[in-house]
Amino acid sequence: MLDDRDRKLLTLIQRDADLSVTDLAERVALSVSACSRRIARLRESGYVARQVAILDRRAMRVPTTVFVMLRTTRHAADWLDAFRRAVADIPEIVEVHRLTGHYDYVLKVVLPNVEHYDQVYKDLVGRVELFDVSASISMETLKDDTALPTGFA
Repeated sequence: MLDDRDRKLLTLIQRDADLSVTDLAERVALSVSACSRRIARLRESGYVARQVAILDRRAMRVPTTVFVMLRTTRHAADWLDAFRRAVADIPEIVEVHRLTGHYDYVLKVVLPNVEHYDQVYKDLVGRVELFDVSASISMETLKDDTALPTGFA
C-alpha cells in the first residue's frame, strides 16, 4: 500500500521527472536519503514503469491528430498478430485501443497535416484486412495529460 507521501512523490515525478531528489524531499517533508529510498522502492515495486521525455508536437512538426475507428470481421489470433505488427511499425500511430461497442479499435494518429493521413491509411490497409475505417480530425485538444491519478493505488 502507498501512503500520502508516496502518492505525492508519484504525482510530482510524473509531472516533472527532472526534479532533483533534494527538491522532491523538500516538497514531501522527508530527508534526502529517505526520499531517495522511497523513490527506489516505488521503482522496484513497479509503480514507475519508465521515465521518458515528452516532446513538443508542434516543434516536432506533428500538430495534427486524427482518431481512426476500425471494424474488422476477423478476430482470429493470426489477424490480431498481423494487426499488432502493422500498428507497431507505423510511427504516426501513437495509441491503439481495443474497444467494446460498434467499433473494434480506435487509433490515435499524429501527423504533420491532414493530407498525410492518406499515406498512413494506405500503409495500414495494405498490411491488414479491415471491414470499416472511419476517421475524425481533432479540431482542438481540451486536455492532454500523461499524469495518472495516484489516489487509487
